[in-house]
Amino acid sequence: MLSSSHFHPMLVHFPIAIITIGFLFDLLALVLKKETCLSKAGYWLEIIGMAGAVFAFGSGYFFTSTMEGEAGIMRDKHEFFATATLISIIIATIFRIVVVYLNKETTPMKYLSLGLLFLSFVFVSITGYLGGTLVIDYMIGL
Repeated sequence: MLSSSHFHPMLVHFPIAIITIGFLFDLLALVLKKETCLSKAGYWLEIIGMAGAVFAFGSGYFFTSTMEGEAGIMRDKHEFFATATLISIIIATIFRIVVVYLNKETTPMKYLSLGLLFLSFVFVSITGYLGGTLVIDYMIGL
C-alpha cells in the first residue's frame, strides 16, 4: 500500500541526479569549448532539476513526520540544506535563463552561471548525504 510518507523518497532522487548531470554537462561543455549540445542539455536539465527540487522539497515539507532526539537534529540539518538547495537552484536557473535570453553565453556571465550551478550541486550533494544518513543511521522510513 502506498502511503503519503513514500512521496518524498520517490521524488527526491530525480533532482539529485538531474542537477548533478546538468552540472557535469555544463562543465564538460566548458572544457570541450565548442560542444554546444552539452551546454543546451545542461540548460534544460537545470530547469527540470529546479522543478524536481520544488516538488521534492514540498513532499519533504508536507509529507514527512516530525522526529525527536538525534534524528530530529539530523532532520533539521537536512531541512536546512534542502532549503539552501532549493534557493540556490532557483537563483541559478533564473540567472541561467536570463543569460540565455540575453544571448550572453559567450561572456564571463557563463562562468558566474556555472558557479551558481556548482553551488546548487554542492548543496544537493550535502542534502542527499544527510537524507541518506537519516535513512541508514536512524532507520527512518524502513
